Amino acid sequence: METAQRFRAMATLCRQSAALHPDRSWKLLAEAEYWEHLAATALPAHIEDCFTLSQDDLAAA
Repeated sequence: METAQRFRAMATLCRQSAALHPDRSWKLLAEAEYWEHLAATALPAHIEDCFTLSQDDLAAA
């Protein structure tokens, strides 16, 4: 969960930088999209890990 939050924070920083640097905005906005993509893929992976761990705990009991 922390990882997804960090990725989204990076995307926000890229968008803010794009507003301050219009000459590089296309690159910064593309980078923001990249960070959002990483956040979107990190969250389901985290949920899957949590589910797998809880199933392992149940099997051990």
